[in-house]
Amino acid sequence: MKQFFLVFLFLAFSVSPSVFAQTDPSDFRNFPLVISLHFHSLSLPFKNLKSNFKNVGIGIGTEITHNGSNNWVQQFNVVWYRNKGIGNGIFFSSQVAWRPHLVGSGNGEIKAGLGYLLAFHPTTSFVQQEGKWIKADRKIKGMWAIPVGIGFGYYYYHPETFVSPFISYQMMLVKGYNASVPLVPQTLIQVGSRIHFQKK
Repeated sequence: MKQFFLVFLFLAFSVSPSVFAQTDPSDFRNFPLVISLHFHSLSLPFKNLKSNFKNVGIGIGTEITHNGSNNWVQQFNVVWYRNKGIGNGIFFSSQVAWRPHLVGSGNGEIKAGLGYLLAFHPTTSFVQQEGKWIKADRKIKGMWAIPVGIGFGYYYYHPETFVSPFISYQMMLVKGYNASVPLVPQTLIQVGSRIHFQKK
């Protein structure tokens, strides 16, 4: 799994045909195709990071600019992840992202927003009715979540199609996971690229 992750990371940062092109953040293209790998864990932020890489998922999304530039955007994503321990999930989210310029074509990223998680039970679940345990009909649980993340990426402007690779770490506070804890933390490590298509 670690080898697969490293290969994907290498490809994400090397496939751009415009690696040495000059950045022009004022010429941002709305609605790039965002494709990413996600590594999920039920854990506190920055705790037991190795557990994330046991649970792989994929994501697809897009984004639009708030100010005509790359540094202030609204993101829209759908993520599916596999987790044997707590069950698979589908996560829908929209986040506002601020990308401060760091050096060269590199930028940081700070993002936050709102999401909705559909969690699938990992095993058959039971509920108690009239003193007897019976199989639960509901196999999917929907929960609101607050995602907050930090990241790093590159933005290479090119008049033709180009990609912008990125990596980020995200925490989700999930509401209603169980009755005893009001907000449960989950984490996502994300690696991917934004494909900015040529303007017509």
